[in-house]
Amino acid sequence: MPAAERVLLRSVTMWLLLQSLLLLTSCLRPATAFPKGCYPSEEEGLKTFRCSNARLTEVPRDIPNNTNKLYLDSNQIPFLPRDAFRDLPLLLELDLSHNAIASVESGAFRGLAEHLHSLDLSSNRLVSVSKDAFSNLKAKVNLSNNPWLCDCQLQELIRTVDLAAGSSGGIVCDSSTQEEHVGKAFLQVIADTDFCNVYKKTTDIAMLVTMFGWFAMVISYLVYYVRQNQEDARRHLEYLKSLPSKQRRSEESSTISTVV
Repeated sequence: MPAAERVLLRSVTMWLLLQSLLLLTSCLRPATAFPKGCYPSEEEGLKTFRCSNARLTEVPRDIPNNTNKLYLDSNQIPFLPRDAFRDLPLLLELDLSHNAIASVESGAFRGLAEHLHSLDLSSNRLVSVSKDAFSNLKAKVNLSNNPWLCDCQLQELIRTVDLAAGSSGGIVCDSSTQEEHVGKAFLQVIADTDFCNVYKKTTDIAMLVTMFGWFAMVISYLVYYVRQNQEDARRHLEYLKSLPSKQRRSEESSTISTVV
């Protein structure tokens, strides 16, 4: 066999071997492969998992359960479902800033209460969140730069969480139950306004108006009923006057008994 043919045959054989090896590698690839753009590392002795700017649209499922610091910032995550981080019992820091988070389900941070000490939810799309979503959480929470609706629910939330140092000024009323508060820092607003007390007064007034309405309807019906009976009795008495005397006396006695 000529030398040129041997070189060509060897090249083809090596190429086929390489392709087979790549195919075998892809078949044996572990099921827990990390999402594209995510990688584990170790920083200052802490297990770190970074998924910053990885175009994620949900919280990854295959995060190592020994992770201490988790960075999911600068992605496109729209909401946090219940038990989103339940398999991360050693998590100390969680960065969810600069996403599209508009909803946080109750129980989203369940399992993190004991160890988590830093939670960053800044620069998302949060308008309103129940205080139950942060139940028992001891972490310092950053809620700044979100389009908040300033109302009783936000007031209860702020009283529940421990705000990160320097972040309170970034919690601004994008909308409010009282128009004059729009554009103002929420902590500045609640220094003079108790949203929950205003809400309670409004609810009480609504209940009083409803009760008065029902009472007025009952009184109106009773008045109508009495007048209708009086009118019927008057007509009947007029009818009796037109009857012969004996029959009239008998009918009058019966009518008077009925009216009484």
